[in-house]
Amino acid sequence: MTIRDILNQDKITISFEVFPPKAGLPLDSVMACTRRIAKLKPDFCSVTYGAGGGTSKNTVAIADQVQNELGLTALAHFTGIASTRETVKEKCAELKSKGIQNVLALRGDMPNEEGFVPKKDFPHASDLMAEIKSQGDFCIGGACYPEGHVESEDKHHDIKTLKIKQDAGADFLISQMFFDNNIFYNFMYRLRDAGVTLPVLPGIMPLTNYKQIAHIKRISGTNLPAQLLAIADKFHNDPMAMEQAGIVFAANQIIDLIANGIKGIHLYTMNKPQIVEGIMSNLDRIFTGSNPDA
Repeated sequence: MTIRDILNQDKITISFEVFPPKAGLPLDSVMACTRRIAKLKPDFCSVTYGAGGGTSKNTVAIADQVQNELGLTALAHFTGIASTRETVKEKCAELKSKGIQNVLALRGDMPNEEGFVPKKDFPHASDLMAEIKSQGDFCIGGACYPEGHVESEDKHHDIKTLKIKQDAGADFLISQMFFDNNIFYNFMYRLRDAGVTLPVLPGIMPLTNYKQIAHIKRISGTNLPAQLLAIADKFHNDPMAMEQAGIVFAANQIIDLIANGIKGIHLYTMNKPQIVEGIMSNLDRIFTGSNPDA
């Protein structure tokens, strides 16, 4: 089933993201993680792709497991920075052979690998989308950034880029993580005013340990609301309490989004099924009560 069709249904959807192990490490732990979160019955599951392409074989293997072993709709990531026209053609053929219809097309971030030289065929995600579209009837997703991409000139330019992605054939968008829902709502107003009509899935990242928060504060421009900082200050010396508080914060964020009319949620699992289970246990009636056929 295509994600385009899933999002057109009259229901609230939930999707999860998992990532392959680093190059050279076994797949077993990730496979076990996907089997466990599959029991929560997400509407689809996305599988990331290392910016340098080193985990691309694992991406296809996990997406194959998601779709053909676990019976879920799989979304396989591609990155332009690691792809040539020939490799895109090969990967599209491989996905077709496994019945995988959905691709998330990203430019990709430069990996921290000495000597890595980015490929030049797809300088922008929209270029990659157009190429994938030419390879068959794939449903294509793209990324969006409620607080603006770090390389964008300004937020106006960022929105213009999303219009280009829409024109290149994107069917839906998944947002980068954010922690203040008002930022997402403001982003959606600006997006619609600019003529971008694609479905947008807000990306929710559970922050369940202090190192995550400290890392985001240090390297990212992502806004961390006072409530989240207070949680970190209070519970950073108690890992179990910090985990529980992070689960509740993410669940409350999702509840607010759904209460304000958002119909799809994308959860970054960080390959931690116990976190996903904790969040979903807080939302069982939120999803079943909002979906008339559940």
